[in-house]
Amino acid sequence: MGDGIEDQDYDREDPPLNQPLVEVAVVEKADDGGSPWMIYFSTFVAVCGSYEFGTCVGYSSPTQSAIVEDLSLTLSEYSVFGSILTFAAMIGAITSGPIADFVGRKWMMRVATAFCVGGWFAIYFAQGPVVLDIGRLLSGYGMGAFSYVVPVFIAEMAPKNLRGALTAMNQLMICAGVSISFVIGTVVSWRALALINLIPCAVVLLGLFFIPESPRWLAKTGRDKELKAALQKLRGRDADISQEATEILDYVEALERLPKAKMLDLFQRRYQRSVTIGVGLMVCQQFGGINGVCFYVSYIFEEAGFPSSVGTITYAIIQVVITAIGAVLVDRAGRKPLLLISGSGLVLGCLLVALSFFLKVHEWATTVSPIFAVAGILLYIGSFSVGMGAVPWVVMSEIFPVNIKGVAGGFATLVNWFGAWLISYTFNYLMSWSSYGTFLLYAAINLLGILFIVFVVPETKGRSLEQIQAAINKGTT
Repeated sequence: MGDGIEDQDYDREDPPLNQPLVEVAVVEKADDGGSPWMIYFSTFVAVCGSYEFGTCVGYSSPTQSAIVEDLSLTLSEYSVFGSILTFAAMIGAITSGPIADFVGRKWMMRVATAFCVGGWFAIYFAQGPVVLDIGRLLSGYGMGAFSYVVPVFIAEMAPKNLRGALTAMNQLMICAGVSISFVIGTVVSWRALALINLIPCAVVLLGLFFIPESPRWLAKTGRDKELKAALQKLRGRDADISQEATEILDYVEALERLPKAKMLDLFQRRYQRSVTIGVGLMVCQQFGGINGVCFYVSYIFEEAGFPSSVGTITYAIIQVVITAIGAVLVDRAGRKPLLLISGSGLVLGCLLVALSFFLKVHEWATTVSPIFAVAGILLYIGSFSVGMGAVPWVVMSEIFPVNIKGVAGGFATLVNWFGAWLISYTFNYLMSWSSYGTFLLYAAINLLGILFIVFVVPETKGRSLEQIQAAINKGTT
């Protein structure tokens, strides 16, 4: 895939590895005289794609029995319907980065929306498993594409003082989409729910006509006038954008000396640190067990001897509320402190659930073991929601240089989806091996994640994307 930059003379000497690609002046005020309403509106349009992501995830749970009955599906046929969503999302993740680099962030959101629209219509009209699965594949591809392009678009157009909170809205809207889809699915038919899930698609398609393209993508493709117009629209009519525009253009000009990015380029030494951070955080997010807990939370409560309906409703409420709190804190407390608090809570939550299952297996303290399970699961999801759920996406959208952002972001998102599939696929096998051993394993992985965050992940709060790159290339945090 091309990335919109004409071929350069690559015989010129690249900057030294221990020097920033371009010296970046520290900008104390990002928005002098500006009005943030267009930034908020642009974010709203983009995160409607995140909400659509959530509806895709939340669709299968409340509709399972009705779809199986109406279409006479076997359990294995419905299992295929549920699981191919993640498979299609992996394809969407790996292809969305290069496509977004070629056609732009806004057009990539249009492509993702078109896949979701086609998917929901296919599900609505399905009379058998084949068309049903085709619909699930289409919506899964759109979901995977949204998972990459939404946080990248927000990070590239938001000022540094709002970037973390606005990017964290991505995870909040995913949680909202899952929870609301689950609630609506309990009161309407599965076909009606498919049509209702078209509403956020309509909002995205309509809203994209009124918001500007990513200024950094415009700079990357040599559209300097459009860059300044987009930046002015985002920052406000009276805002002074000259310094920010110059900073972006200077940085992109330095990057133009580098070759067009390919997957193998991610392993070059100059990109080693940013790729390690981005991919490593995705591993921390998924391999700590979140999808095993999320997909089978009712089963966990039942196995622990606690009413699953009460536990699941409480779980859903905590997930949305704490994610909202995390979105507010990410630009105040910083990325790294939230990740460390989140990781510590994940370890403790896993240990409490492991203790509950250990007591149950040995028939010790049977009256209090369910309490440990509930406390552990709720602590786990609360901890995940405040940091590990949203912050890795925020950091991923910040730390990749523009010239490899498409390829690197697509690769990191692919790793994320692979982890989601692997954990959800192996969870039942691990639980049949050892219920408490499963959560001890997750606790150990989350502990390793804390060490990774402490020693590898930089703090990006309050820095422009160019300043972050300068610090990474210097090897500082």
